[in-house]
Amino acid sequence: MKNPAKAMKRAGWLLMIGLFVAPSGVATTTAKAYPASGLVIEIDRAHLSLKLSCQAIPGYMDAMVMTVPVRNAAELNGLRRGIMIDFILSADGDTAYAEKIRVRVYENTAQEPMQARQLEILDAATSGPSQPSSALRVGQPVPDFSLIDQNRQRITLSGFAGKVVALTFIYTKCPLPNFCFRMSNNFGMLHQRFADRMGKDVVLLSISFDPVHDQPDVLAEYARTWMKDETGWHFLTGTLADVKKLCWSFGMNFWQDEGLLTHSLHTVVIGRDGRLVANLEGNEYSAKQLGDLVEAVLHQPR
Repeated sequence: MKNPAKAMKRAGWLLMIGLFVAPSGVATTTAKAYPASGLVIEIDRAHLSLKLSCQAIPGYMDAMVMTVPVRNAAELNGLRRGIMIDFILSADGDTAYAEKIRVRVYENTAQEPMQARQLEILDAATSGPSQPSSALRVGQPVPDFSLIDQNRQRITLSGFAGKVVALTFIYTKCPLPNFCFRMSNNFGMLHQRFADRMGKDVVLLSISFDPVHDQPDVLAEYARTWMKDETGWHFLTGTLADVKKLCWSFGMNFWQDEGLLTHSLHTVVIGRDGRLVANLEGNEYSAKQLGDLVEAVLHQPR
């Protein structure tokens, strides 16, 4: 045999390329370009590839997790786990790769997030010394915190050492279905997907940034909307100062606005080692994509 290592590597690439064969199972020799998008799960700069939770490409493939090579290392610049990207999937015979990769910057034309952007700019210009200048970066350890859940139990992040923690921010009076409601729905679907691992390997934390109203009894009632079994899912509240500090650590902010709260949207994934894996902004990713990211983190070596 000429070179076993090279033969195995080629076989692996051919298996991966098989993902891009036409639905009929017959490869085409005509180059085709498919507009595509996906959530970044892993980045392999050494081998110039991306692992993505891709949205469906009509007429070509269903939504799936797949590894996609890139031809130019510069295409990977600025990418990190948990961001949405748009790209062109180029397929030509037995070759397929991603090109023209663009990071999708979360922008929403709805009134609430538009106000949030404006208030973020104003807040940045006038923030006092108590507000941190920047949020935690991917790879940094997440500082411990202590809050109260819907059952009035004291919950600390350090108490979940060795588990994957997904964390998001909500308030129970949020009137917009695509915002707090959607964050809770995403977690509801994660709670079902990882039902056999909840509490043992996976923990969900929904943190209210309206702690004056969202006391444990209110959160307990809200929680019943999303689950019958509370295993591994905690709805948290605390002092306004503690909640603000935690929100700011992930770049999440909120403001009183005519009796309601204007706020940004963030969902966080923390690894078994307590370090920040991803900070997803906005609501454009699907519950499946979030679950695919959590799945990948679960499968990482301890």
